[in-house]
Amino acid sequence: MIRYRRRLLLALPVLLLLVPMTGLAQQPPGAAPVEGQDYVVIPDGQRWSTADDRIEVVEIFAYTCHHCADFQPKLEAWKRRQPDDVRVSYVPAAFRPTDNYARTCFAAQQLGVLDRIQAPLFRAIHDARTVPLSNASVDELAVFFNDEGVDPASFKTAMASPEVDAQMRRAYDFAVASGLRGTPTLVVDGKYRVQTAPHEQMLRIAGQLVAMQRAARGQR
Repeated sequence: MIRYRRRLLLALPVLLLLVPMTGLAQQPPGAAPVEGQDYVVIPDGQRWSTADDRIEVVEIFAYTCHHCADFQPKLEAWKRRQPDDVRVSYVPAAFRPTDNYARTCFAAQQLGVLDRIQAPLFRAIHDARTVPLSNASVDELAVFFNDEGVDPASFKTAMASPEVDAQMRRAYDFAVASGLRGTPTLVVDGKYRVQTAPHEQMLRIAGQLVAMQRAARGQR
């Protein structure tokens, strides 16, 4: 844990730059993505999950990020349109092991309710403001889960589990390896990081990178 905290402190100047860059040049619809402008190749990039061989699109996000809150319904709609060979996953930007919002994502995943609570939690934080924008306590988050029909005791147990601790460390390593500069960020198959841009453009580029991966796999 000491080593983990030291790495966090060393990376903090970079990881604090969570402001989307909106001044990037926009490509016309249908134009091929340009490396270095629309996306970055991740050196020795690794997928987040090896649960299956589907093409993976990961969103690195933060519940407290209003850009992520705005992006969530658009990403969810895009996710529903993807074919069966694409898997969209959510990975929180876990900068601190004590970040209860990041831990909440993994606790919800462990309980099998992540897809169910993702949109309601964003709304509770940014719209209804029934959950604090600053790092909420476990008890405050347990109230939210109870309101969503999830046993609060089970939620608290998951929050304190070693499995969530391990996922937090993995999420930190994944964000650093991906070269995270802001949230939300999309990472395709561990190989490509979509450059921050208007949300619709990010999704368009992600779709093109998915097609590139599909074609590359077909060549093997």
